[in-house]
Amino acid sequence: MSSAESSGSTPKQSNLNLPNALTTLRILMVPFFVWFLLAGGHFGEASMGMRWAAVVVFGAAMYTDKLDGDIARSRNLITDYGKIADPIADKLLTGAAFVVLSMLGELWWWVTIVILVREWGITIMRFFVIRYGVMAASKGGKLKTVLQTVALVLFILPLGAVGWWLMIPGWIVMAAVVVVTVVTGVDYVVKAVALRRDYLAGNGKS
Repeated sequence: MSSAESSGSTPKQSNLNLPNALTTLRILMVPFFVWFLLAGGHFGEASMGMRWAAVVVFGAAMYTDKLDGDIARSRNLITDYGKIADPIADKLLTGAAFVVLSMLGELWWWVTIVILVREWGITIMRFFVIRYGVMAASKGGKLKTVLQTVALVLFILPLGAVGWWLMIPGWIVMAAVVVVTVVTGVDYVVKAVALRRDYLAGNGKS
């Protein structure tokens, strides 16, 4: 019997697996998505084909996000690389979408700034507080992710080229995104402060 077996330890998962490959693929898709969306122009006026290519790439990238998570959990292929790269891939894709939509004049810059400050701020904060414990994703955070995805799909689709009234559902969902983003951001900060306080109290530190 090996020492690993006798100690009851489990071998560390290799980073070379399908979920991590899908996560890496999602990161590599970001520059293509940005290129297609920019080349399409305002509501696809420069090239409707490029705009639809951006829609396809974004949809495929978001599907890999769901797929890699499902595979990792079902096959127990959760790795350190996946834990770090997966949220970064998500932030890169959605962040790029918000920025380019604002560059094209289809989304107010203040909306993009509020969302990106929250997204990257919370991501950085998680890395700082991980020494005190793990902050699990909240139901509000999951709702925010779903709303962001729906809102971005509605905005990336060239609906504005048909008529402004088709943009109304997208603006309604985007308004909900801003509200949920701010509320969950504040909630995460409160939880992070409490997590640090409890850790220090439990270890006799002030």
